[in-house]
Amino acid sequence: MSKKCLINRNLKREKLVKKYANKRAALKAIITDANSTPEQVFEATLKLAKLPRNSAQVRVHHRCELTGRSHGNYRKLRMSRIQLRKLANEGQIPGMTKSSW
Repeated sequence: MSKKCLINRNLKREKLVKKYANKRAALKAIITDANSTPEQVFEATLKLAKLPRNSAQVRVHHRCELTGRSHGNYRKLRMSRIQLRKLANEGQIPGMTKSSW
């Protein structure tokens, strides 16, 4: 089990990402637009830099929903490999069985 503070920090980052997503997208659109003037690009860059760092999508870690483990996660299932195997062996995941060949 991961530390509670790490799990809570990641949840806080996810909330900030959702809060500032539209504003960040609008500023990035101005910056990448070929028709914007250099003054507009510079101003948008400054505004983007003033936003909280944790509002960037890159800073969010993929963590297991059950244990908070940060390594060995399946993004689609939001679960670590260890918990996935455990639940599959218990028959908790429909259609998933242990394979052997």
